[in-house]
Amino acid sequence: MLIVGAGPVGLTARALLERWGVRVLLVEKHGGLSPFPRARLVNMRSMEIYRQLGLAAKITGNAFAPAYGRIRFRDTLHDRDFATAAMVGVNAPVPESPVIGVVTSQDRLEPTLLAAADAHVRFGVELIGLTEETDSVVASLVDHQRGGKTSVRARYVLAADGANSTVRQLLGISTTGPGAMGGFTTVLFDADLNRWCARQPAGVYFTAHGLFAPLYPERGWAWSLPTPEDAAHADWPELLSRALGPSADVRADALRVEHWVMNAFVAERFRHGRILLAGDAAHAIPIIGGLGMNTGIADAHNLCWKLAGVLHGWAEPSLLETYEAERLPVAHQTLRQAVANTRLMLQVQNRRREQRQLGDTTPAHVEPPWSDRYFAQLGLVLGVTYRSDAVLTDAPPEPSDTTTDYVPTAEPGRRMPHLWLTHNRSTLDALGEWFTLLAPDPTHWAPQTPAPWPLRIETLPGEHTDPCGLRPDGALLIRPDGHIAARWRDRPLSDATLHHALTAITRPTSPS
Repeated sequence: MLIVGAGPVGLTARALLERWGVRVLLVEKHGGLSPFPRARLVNMRSMEIYRQLGLAAKITGNAFAPAYGRIRFRDTLHDRDFATAAMVGVNAPVPESPVIGVVTSQDRLEPTLLAAADAHVRFGVELIGLTEETDSVVASLVDHQRGGKTSVRARYVLAADGANSTVRQLLGISTTGPGAMGGFTTVLFDADLNRWCARQPAGVYFTAHGLFAPLYPERGWAWSLPTPEDAAHADWPELLSRALGPSADVRADALRVEHWVMNAFVAERFRHGRILLAGDAAHAIPIIGGLGMNTGIADAHNLCWKLAGVLHGWAEPSLLETYEAERLPVAHQTLRQAVANTRLMLQVQNRRREQRQLGDTTPAHVEPPWSDRYFAQLGLVLGVTYRSDAVLTDAPPEPSDTTTDYVPTAEPGRRMPHLWLTHNRSTLDALGEWFTLLAPDPTHWAPQTPAPWPLRIETLPGEHTDPCGLRPDGALLIRPDGHIAARWRDRPLSDATLHHALTAITRPTSPS
């Protein structure tokens, strides 16, 4: 198995596949991990995945305290807030999950992900060509560190090589959406800003002079703004001093500058034969709301168990067709939400601008155009519903809005709700590199014959029967990615019920 790209998505896929016992090679064209902070938010769903990998505690230990799970709007960084909102599920625990998300920098996350697996990683190695064969893919590679070209044969290729994906371009896969939404610059700098921020911490401060974000709990800042004209000759320390304001009286040392493009698109296809796209290669999401990286992590979680099943022989290659069927609609929903988030942010800033035009120079309160749900996206984080041949529905889909409210449900296709099995063990902790059957009375569900699928059966406490829509003899079958594959409200029709369900899920025959 070849993975292209050593960002969070590629590194997460590497760790997941290694847990499945899949032999992996990851190649990254850059000489090492990115030195830039980039993505800032690891949301609840991603932290649930990292909890499953045993990484949640370490990621949290390197992240900001929950009090930083907030956004603040100010005229300048050293003014008072005129609007603020909490990041729900980041600033404090919520009952819908056993974990909370964290504010951290991507360059703090990636080393943890790199150390989470032993699979070989080759930095400074760029993919330049792909040839698909009947039962494999041949990748042409250039080693920029050692020199020379090589070829690698892999049964499948996972492209996690970013918004400017070489793989996507080689395959000729087009994209839909706004595309490039403008050029931006991020300046990393060091300064003592505690007198304005220590008592009112935030993960992001939106100001009229750009976005400011603390980098690490110990120190460091990032300033992001639209790239000015003649950026190559810009005096960044001087521009930064102006942005902080003459009355700030702060010495700021500009340490590093990165120019980047905010993209907004979704690939028309996520699969081409034995080559699959994930993360920004499949969908580039604007940064407002912190959805992009997390959507890519969920891609990897959805795909890796399916790849493992095919490579180990207990699933047919047709199972891979459900990856695009399930994740492509999510990508479009996420892009729409990110655009809506951007509009919400602009509404706040526009209302404050109107106040200033009316002569109100004192920061006044501006009511944000959203409620206490950070950008109204909890439903999109936890409430995604999959519809594909890898889900056996037991009733017409329940109406839901997957971008706003989240209402836990055990409907097939939804993420298994978090319920406590014991005082410190969640239903989500019962999941792993296997299918999980949760039943109030497991005696009716034990397989009668050996089966090829990895399967564990667990007892569901009686108090959770009604919330899951079950009777005392019913059961839930949960996929390795935590989504419910099937629900039987009552006892099985026969001893072969579970066997038939797993066969249907892992060996789909109809087009997805």
